[in-house]
Amino acid sequence: MQNATIVDKKNQNVFSGQGESGPRRAGISTASVHAGEARQKAYDAITDAICCSSTYTFESTDSILEYIREKQDREEYGRYGNPNEKVVERKLAALDGAEDAIVYSSGMAAIVGLLMTKLNSGDEIVFFDQCYHRSREFCAKHLSRFGVVTHQVTTSDFDAMDAAINERTKMIVSESPTNPHLTAIDLEQFVALGKERGVETLIDATLATPFNVRPLEYGVDYVWHSATKYLAGHNDLLAGVICGSREKLEPVRKLRGILGCINSPHNMYLLERGLKTFALRMERHNQNGQQIAEFLSNHPRVERVFYPGLKSHPSHEIAKRTMKGFGGLITFLVRDADWKETAAVIDACRIPKIGPSLGGVESLIEQPLVMSYFDYPPEVRESFGIYDNMIRMSCGIEDPEDLIADLEQALSQ
Repeated sequence: MQNATIVDKKNQNVFSGQGESGPRRAGISTASVHAGEARQKAYDAITDAICCSSTYTFESTDSILEYIREKQDREEYGRYGNPNEKVVERKLAALDGAEDAIVYSSGMAAIVGLLMTKLNSGDEIVFFDQCYHRSREFCAKHLSRFGVVTHQVTTSDFDAMDAAINERTKMIVSESPTNPHLTAIDLEQFVALGKERGVETLIDATLATPFNVRPLEYGVDYVWHSATKYLAGHNDLLAGVICGSREKLEPVRKLRGILGCINSPHNMYLLERGLKTFALRMERHNQNGQQIAEFLSNHPRVERVFYPGLKSHPSHEIAKRTMKGFGGLITFLVRDADWKETAAVIDACRIPKIGPSLGGVESLIEQPLVMSYFDYPPEVRESFGIYDNMIRMSCGIEDPEDLIADLEQALSQ
């Protein structure tokens, strides 16, 4: 199991546990609970207090000068960070095996902050085409206004990605697994291509989470998560995070302080609390996802199931090699159904609620055509692999038998 070193910043030690042969690194569940936190906290409380302050004061002018000259680890102004945020960033960095992590107000704010820092007019980036449609939209419609060129190539076609790289290319980008087709990327090949061509690499690991895969261990430069999803886990906050080396992220953090796309102390408290049960929740998400995918793959009304834990998935062997589990997101096609008949299946479900997003304790279900692509022409939707009879389900942590029974009655109507 992937392990994490837990740094206690207040007491300057490492929570590692103790084995017969000496210190050992903590497991991911232990890290989820303790990583990044001081052993002894304000007021001797076991939880971190919410620090609701927009500004932080100094005792004297000399103390300001000491802060500047000595680069003291303290707060100055809320736009540059707050104590709750620092705890969460240390915890997230530990979970991903990173030197540093930067938390943003949302997942999209995180990727926008990274790309705005790293790219200049005339630069180019290359995406695999199975990606979140807002990521695609930001790059194609908005980065292009500043002279940045975005290329999209067929997912997992490394020859096409290689051919799209030139002397102006600065970064290659992929999700793993992708959304909503759940294609797992060969991370070794992805990193090797980036190193060979001298470009940085970014993986959106939102669907995998650090529980199932840690791309930094393969040599990826940046890992991006919408922390709104599995990391927070309760459908009650928005947050995003970029993880990587401290050196590479330093300019990213500085630009975030200018742009102001930070999160609130209260949200950071909720995210920290959600992370305490992260590993436990992911075990159930993985179990539910696998069981429900297997049920759907054998159902006569289901044409096809996209889930990397199934042998029928084209990237199953890669997923099996790189992932501990396969997550709670499943995409499937209803056999011989138009978009209205597909919508009727969704409407007949009683447990999953209809809505966007994923990764929370409650199951969610939606029709990508209606939820995200309704304004796109049919030929464009099809080019993105979005079909009229497609359903995406985020399996929560309910009992799998109940979710299966619910899907059975909905598909039978």
